[in-house]
Amino acid sequence: MIAAIGAGLCCAGPFILLLLGISGSWISGLTLLEPYRPFFIIAVIVTFLLAARRIYRPVKKCKEGAICAIPKARQHQKATLWITSVIALALVTSPYWIPVIA
Repeated sequence: MIAAIGAGLCCAGPFILLLLGISGSWISGLTLLEPYRPFFIIAVIVTFLLAARRIYRPVKKCKEGAICAIPKARQHQKATLWITSVIALALVTSPYWIPVIA
């Protein structure tokens, strides 16, 4: 999520601040992260792929009482992965949909 926030900070950050009524010339400084946006996007993709691989892999050895042995916990992990993936996608694609809204 930190990488997704970094990827969307240059565009979504000023937009969110303006929606909250916060303004000033210092907001333009948030666009300084724009050159690093591709690196943040790659970090987001790699992080979510690793998380999905870990969550969706078949459970082979699992000690009783471990988190992987509890089906409800695995369901929560999957739901959290999908919710954060949608939020990250919204942040990463913010330069494309924010101009349409604003």
